Amino acid sequence: MSTENLPQSPEQPSRKPRVAVVFGGRSSEHGISVVTAGAVLKAIDRSKYDVMPIGITPDGRWALTVDEPDRMTISDRRTPSVDQLAELTEGSVVLPVDPASREVVYSEPGSVPKALGEVDVVFPVLHGPYGEDGTLQGLLELSGVPYVGSGVLASAVGQDKEYMKRVFTSFGLKVGPYLVIRPRQWEQDESAARKRIVDFAGEHGWPLFVKPARAGSSIGITKVEGPAGLDEAIAEARRHDPKFLVEAALRGREIECGVLEFEDGPRASLPAEIPPPDAHAYYDFEAKYIDSTPGVVPAPLTDEETAEVRRLAVEAFDAASCEGLVRADFFLTEEGEFVINEINTMPGFTPISMYPQMWQATGVGYPELVDLLVRAALRRSTGLR
Repeated sequence: MSTENLPQSPEQPSRKPRVAVVFGGRSSEHGISVVTAGAVLKAIDRSKYDVMPIGITPDGRWALTVDEPDRMTISDRRTPSVDQLAELTEGSVVLPVDPASREVVYSEPGSVPKALGEVDVVFPVLHGPYGEDGTLQGLLELSGVPYVGSGVLASAVGQDKEYMKRVFTSFGLKVGPYLVIRPRQWEQDESAARKRIVDFAGEHGWPLFVKPARAGSSIGITKVEGPAGLDEAIAEARRHDPKFLVEAALRGREIECGVLEFEDGPRASLPAEIPPPDAHAYYDFEAKYIDSTPGVVPAPLTDEETAEVRRLAVEAFDAASCEGLVRADFFLTEEGEFVINEINTMPGFTPISMYPQMWQATGVGYPELVDLLVRAALRRSTGLR
């Protein structure tokens, strides 16, 4: 296949910074990542940056994709895929593994590898394992290429709900009651693991939420009203992750808050409230992305409650050593206490997603938000920091 139309290496020493928007990936959140990338590609300032869209297919191949954001949207209740967008289907894009070079190469069987030019910063809009969990961040650290968002540790902590909760409690943040079932526990003695869950329900009551430990976008989560639904919920969670969590239902309001890193440190946005969706048992994948259940921005909280949740969001950001951006999700209980549910180190990032909406209400529009994140990544070096 001809490579004549591939981007050429820049010949002039002075050029715009090149941003590689990397998206897709091997996780169950592949389609949402493509949608997010489309929004970023549409918003990024082309007068300031050269842009290279790189998609990772569901089977893990890195592909040069078309730069056509309008094709990267949800259509007929279906999310798009990198396979539909790959510009050249036979070869692969390869990032450098030598920190002395940031040259991206296109490689195709039977052809001489083609240099595509240097990349100055990567904007990884992947969600879930093999992208948001520290694995891609580790590759970029080895390559010496700056990137948007949290580093290896914070990304891994933000992906694993068990260790995220352990970090939060060690820093004095309050989390709800939960139980972890690890793969070996389930594989060696299912009945004992199931009894632990039933005993947990006896202590905290039904319903329970059964969820994969390392997935996002509410994929694989089941609200379980009683013992009869437990086995099916466990099977669904384990379909996405062999480790799963069981969480007690918290009575209260769902409140979210965005954190963004500025030059002088992280700041929190005005919070949003997620009202109970009418057509769904809870705020699940379809409520979030297919039916687009609207949040309330800003959340109808008192000044004191708003100040408190913003303070706690920044505390959570710092506790997990995050960088760039985070969406922190809380419950405001009937007793008036904020309980942190989780953080998301690469939250949904379309203009209608809650994170950009919260910053829009705080005075930072979507294109400016994208620009701030790219500039922060360009300022930050890789390595220990």
